[in-house]
Amino acid sequence: MISPEMIILCLAALAAGFVDAIVGGGGLIQTPATLITLPDHSVATLLGTTKIPSLSGTGSAAIQYARRVNLQWKLLGVLCLIALVAAYAGSKTVSIVSNSFMKPVIFGVLIIVAVYTYTKKDFGTANTARKTPVQEFIFGGVFALILGFYDGFIGPGAGSFLVLFFISFLGFDFLKASAHAKFVNVATNTGSILFFAGSRHILYHYAIPMAFCNFFGSLIGARLAILKGNKFIRIFFLLVVAGTIIRFGYDIFFK
Repeated sequence: MISPEMIILCLAALAAGFVDAIVGGGGLIQTPATLITLPDHSVATLLGTTKIPSLSGTGSAAIQYARRVNLQWKLLGVLCLIALVAAYAGSKTVSIVSNSFMKPVIFGVLIIVAVYTYTKKDFGTANTARKTPVQEFIFGGVFALILGFYDGFIGPGAGSFLVLFFISFLGFDFLKASAHAKFVNVATNTGSILFFAGSRHILYHYAIPMAFCNFFGSLIGARLAILKGNKFIRIFFLLVVAGTIIRFGYDIFFK
């Protein structure tokens, strides 16, 4: 018999996969649902458990995007390697120290991001890349290191930050940015899983069913994003950023 906890977690994973495939931010749904539904386990164990479905979903979306979007494979290879190592370090750190001190900083940054994206109507609607290949590798490497560590350390919103980076610093449009962000996200999830699995912080009997649900949600989300294009993704991006602000605001002011 399927337990109520399993049903809740699988529904959360399905929704998270859908949202994450479009513009990132699936962790805003999946991570809190897991923490609330399974309160008797450590935070590290629950974070580790969510990484399996996250990898399944981002992997599914990455494949969908790769079939329809022109990707910069050499750049992605370097960024993914850096992000994987950084996420491993971030996950190892979160098992030692609290990540709560980062939340006020992230809260402030997200408000700025939301206001800027909302007021600048053409933000991410066209490909305006002007960086040289060397500049792309330098900027990309630095941000892959920072965001990789962040995803391993605290998680929610990392996919949205990746999309923001590809638009703001490399001049990609929303569709191309989302496509590249998915591959870096695959790397960060892999790095975290390597640590959490090695330290036995994954509940596989929950993680595997959630992975299937996240996969199917991601399949639908990626196809919808590709079909609807940049304007649709921009609106979804604003909604996800607003949700992230509410989540971190609640953690800061009401907990």
